Amino acid sequence: MINNHSVVGAKIKGLRESKNISIEEIAERSGLSADQINSIENDQHLPSLGPLIKIARALGVRLGTFLDDNDELGPAVCRAEEHNSSISFSNDAADARKHMEYHSLAKQKAGRHMEPFIIDIQPSEEKDFKSSAHEGEEFIYVLNGQVEIDYGKEKYLLKEGDSIFYDSIVMHHVHGVVGESAKILAVVYIPF
Repeated sequence: MINNHSVVGAKIKGLRESKNISIEEIAERSGLSADQINSIENDQHLPSLGPLIKIARALGVRLGTFLDDNDELGPAVCRAEEHNSSISFSNDAADARKHMEYHSLAKQKAGRHMEPFIIDIQPSEEKDFKSSAHEGEEFIYVLNGQVEIDYGKEKYLLKEGDSIFYDSIVMHHVHGVVGESAKILAVVYIPF
């Protein structure tokens, strides 16, 4: 499996520099620290979607800009054999385990507001997760395994075939049941 998290840091840095914006300006606009932005750009930190969305908004680009290779104006078709490239996110520093591999299903589609992913959730014994929030909505459908979703003060257990649709402005975290792997279809909508 190809891991492209280093591409995200490079794209963020390239976009920031091409717009002649300092790390401090991005930090101020996004509400993240300059150290956090720097560690993301230098691949020392694998961010969750929340910080990436904040950085995208601070740069005035779609979240998908960090994943795009091409811009397709018509429909974007993603063939099964194209799912081999992934991007990983973690809520912790780079020395922490990655817990999800995101396979973009529309990275060629230009001007999109939805980000569809197949996400492989790795087994973990971790029980304390760091929640995040961002503007928009999320839809999750469990393809296999079991998934727990911490949403505000509630916890939802989803099994194969279950789905959930929620406002992502509420603090949330998606993870597999302790010690088990899972696979989900997730669609993230981010207003631009």
